[in-house]
Amino acid sequence: MSGSSRNAREADRSYGAVMEHALSPAVLAELRRPRPYPAVSVLTPTHRREPEKSQDPVRLRNVVAEAKKQLEHDPAVPRDRRADVVAQLDRALAEVDLTHTEDGLVIFAAPGEHQVWSLARTVPERVVLSDTFLTRNLVSARAAERPFWVLSVASDRVTLWNGGAGRVVEERSGGFPMVRGSDNFDPERLQRVGDQPSAYRDEDTRHFLREADRAMTAVLRDSPRPLYVTGQPAALSLLDGVGEATKGAARVPQGGLAGASADAVWQAVRPLVEAEEARGVDSVADELEAARGHREFAAGVDEVWQNAKQARVRLLAVEENYRVTVRDDGGHLVPAGSGDLDAREDIVDEIVERCLETGAEVRFVPDGTLGGAGGIAGVLRY
Repeated sequence: MSGSSRNAREADRSYGAVMEHALSPAVLAELRRPRPYPAVSVLTPTHRREPEKSQDPVRLRNVVAEAKKQLEHDPAVPRDRRADVVAQLDRALAEVDLTHTEDGLVIFAAPGEHQVWSLARTVPERVVLSDTFLTRNLVSARAAERPFWVLSVASDRVTLWNGGAGRVVEERSGGFPMVRGSDNFDPERLQRVGDQPSAYRDEDTRHFLREADRAMTAVLRDSPRPLYVTGQPAALSLLDGVGEATKGAARVPQGGLAGASADAVWQAVRPLVEAEEARGVDSVADELEAARGHREFAAGVDEVWQNAKQARVRLLAVEENYRVTVRDDGGHLVPAGSGDLDAREDIVDEIVERCLETGAEVRFVPDGTLGGAGGIAGVLRY
């Protein structure tokens, strides 16, 4: 993806976490809930390659030090609460692994909790003290990622994979992976019966896949996204007969992936994912062109922002690497330098978040796709 939450090693959330592909609507709602002041958000760009990468540790220490400085000089922060949040920042800093960084790092710290998010979308360097965490950059990264699920089905195991950013990782939540116990699965008996597909005529297998479908229904309810299903043709056929969640999902008739490596699963679904992405880009271009003819078109950061504030954007299209620094000049956005005290370096992420909050579809497209639209364009509701 062009943006993602990555490095998933989720720990006890009351103490801390390094997150990957975890920004479901439920998690986002939890991040946005009010917290006892101060809820500290620390953002810094990171780098994948040298020579910039070697400066990331210094940059990270400096921005965390700035957060501590702001806490120290904020009269609204009681001493005991300040000590708590400073300790949370130190714990978060200790958890950061800069060896495998991407393009941005976000640290959240509040009394009794901290989280670390690594993003494959750059962020501005900033520190924000508020009563909520600053989530717009995570939201924008997730929208750019266009995440998907992969369900790999076998007669004795069903595995869920979390997809995005040109890869998948195994999802260990929602009851997955599901494995049949030895009390209701006898591979030696299946060998005596004959070939492996005979397992899919077994009533216990039907029940097992029905339970997997129910678990997948719950996952999609909490985090709806495109679904790909892999498995032997017999497994896919049985799943069609017993389930509801997977009906209409893209099929990959390939067995052996329920216990395979993440890379093997990604290579299996990759052609379908990339084809779907290409169709999506073509569809966005067609919608934008049609909107021009009906005067339902907005282009450029200021015009799109004005319409986004009024909840008029139905479809937002953003080029993947489009970034712009602006300031508000009497109700309109104008270009600004990074040294401008009133500069808004993440205005694109603000627009993405506002559009998503008002029910718009947000699509990130390859650089150059939007031509003369200035990197960002929208289809309006009326």
